[in-house]
Formats: sequence, C-alpha cells, structure tokens
Amino acid sequence: MKTYIRAASCISPQNTFEETGLLNEVVEYTGTRLKAIEPDYKAFIDPKLIRRMSHIIKMGVAAAQDCLNKSGIEMPGAIITGTAYGCLEDTISFLTRIIEMQEEMLPPTAFIQSTHNTVAAQIALMLKCHGYNNTFVHKGMSFENALIDAIMLINEGEANNILVGGTDEMTDASFTILTRLGLYKRQPISNLALFADESKGSIGGEGAAFFLLSDEFSADNLAELTGVKTFYKPKDNEAIEQQINAFLSANALKIEDIDLVITGKNGDIKNDAVYQQLSNSLFAGKILANYKHLCGEYPTSSSFALWLAANCIKNGEVPDTVVKENVQPKKILVYNHYQNIYHSLTLVTAC
Repeated sequence: MKTYIRAASCISPQNTFEETGLLNEVVEYTGTRLKAIEPDYKAFIDPKLIRRMSHIIKMGVAAAQDCLNKSGIEMPGAIITGTAYGCLEDTISFLTRIIEMQEEMLPPTAFIQSTHNTVAAQIALMLKCHGYNNTFVHKGMSFENALIDAIMLINEGEANNILVGGTDEMTDASFTILTRLGLYKRQPISNLALFADESKGSIGGEGAAFFLLSDEFSADNLAELTGVKTFYKPKDNEAIEQQINAFLSANALKIEDIDLVITGKNGDIKNDAVYQQLSNSLFAGKILANYKHLCGEYPTSSSFALWLAANCIKNGEVPDTVVKENVQPKKILVYNHYQNIYHSLTLVTAC
C-alpha cells in the first residue's frame, strides 16, 4: 500500500511557515545558533492557552494545525510525534524551581508539561482526537521511527490521515551544554558559509515540521513517501553503502535512478567525512544537496529535510540555496546521520 504526503508545515529558522515561495528569501545568521522564526500563534491557538505553553509546544501545535488546514482534514486518524529532547524549557523551569523553592510549594504546570509526549497530547486535546497517539523518543532517529510507525498503521489498515511530526527546541542551557560537549562551534560563523569552514562543531538549530500521511491518491498530494529505514552505528563506509543499496533495492531502485540526494552535512569536519567519502564512491556523479545551513543541527532536523524534499518534488524545482544545479527531481533520497551513530534513509518520489 502506498503512503502519500498530503500536506506539510514547518516552523524553522527560515521563512518556511507562511512561505510565499520555496526558500526564496534565505535568512542569514552570524553566530553559532539558529532560532526558529515564530509565527503569530493567535491564528492557530486559543490566546488563553498560549500563555501556559512553552516554546516547543507552541511550535508543534501551530505546525500541526497549519498542516491540517492545508490538507483540508479536520480530524486525523492518529497523531505521532518524534522528539529527542522533548520539552526542555519546561524541564529546566521545573528543576530550577525545585532548587529555588527548596522542594516546597512547587507549581505543577512546568512538571506536567515537561514530559516528551506533551506536544502530541496537546494537539489531541485541542482537536478532541481520541485516536492512536504516540511519541517516539529515540534520540537521532526519533522522527524516522514516527514515520515508520505511521506507514505500518496505514499498511495494516489501522488508521488513515495520520499526523506525523518532528519537534525539538534549543534552550540557553542545552545550547551551552552541547557546545561544551563539542557539538557546536566555538567561534561565530555565517550559516551561509557553514560548509566553507572546515572545523570542529556545527551550528545549533531547532524547529517543528508536521506531515499528513494518507493512502489515498490525490492531485493535491505533495509526494509519495516511498520508504524509510534506520540503522545504528555502522562499522564503516562500506557498511553504509550496503545499507543504502539494500534500501534502494527493496524499493526496486538503483542509485542511478535517484535524481537528487539530500545529505545531513552540517559543517563539522568529523561528521561530514562520512558524506565526503560517499560523494567519491556511491554518490559520485549524483547531484548532492545540503540543508543544515538553513535549520541548524538538532536530532530531528531530518523532518526539515523531508519538508524540503516533498516541496521540491511538488514544485518541480530545487532552491538555489540548497543546490546550484538546475534539477527537476522525481526521486529524492534523504540520507542523514546524527553523530555518526543514528543513520536514516528516506525515499520521496513523485506521485
């Protein structure tokens, strides 16, 4: 059974939410962290609820509601989200108050909203959706596992019109900790010059992207979600190539059939070595595109890549900021890894 992407919505450090075109006006940042451009939430969320919502909940709920509005579907059959860090802002707020108030008379709101499944639960509460509701917290492959779960539900006939999203936020505390761990650069850099600077670390990012998946063909569908695969700690590049070839073969394709490969290159010299080696072997001669200079590095950034791939296929063009070559892709392969531990492949094709 085929799975189609009916609609998609994305809140990111670029103007992707109320887009007038596909990344026509790229936003440049100079620093080591990209912050999401937030829309007017009052158009999507009751103002009385907004004041109790943290940053990630507002992003997730607004993106989900916008996705439903675009699809013309009022009630999804299931809601599935993927997040690595969950509601960091609420977690930090609660832990800080424990210390400040010496564990006495703690307000419960931050604790209640600090769990990882708060975004999916809040969407369900607002929609009054009593269907299947699940959140995957699998670090760098959280979003991909949410997609796989949705595809399985559709194939088994358990649900249709499934709302799937990937969300993660960046707080001052988490950014400081991850920078100390070497994930992000120590010196300011323009995000548009990210790949020209071969040094340690990437730039921090955040965002929320939601998709409505359906088994029904429609001329309004963005693209077909042909397949998703994850693999963990591959031994070497040869093992990665074997995984990619096996994935394409399972979908009756070869690497020659792929029009565009979107990679998770992020400006970290160690991280990008994997993609560099593949560009000289399996991906040699293929048109390669990058996206993390637009949204930054975070565990569910592949949701931004899927949003980009689906829109490239629907529009029949790829933005200049992503790739310089003129290409009208029909088959796009997204290959991403997070810290060379969590690897994922997503195949998106024209309907």
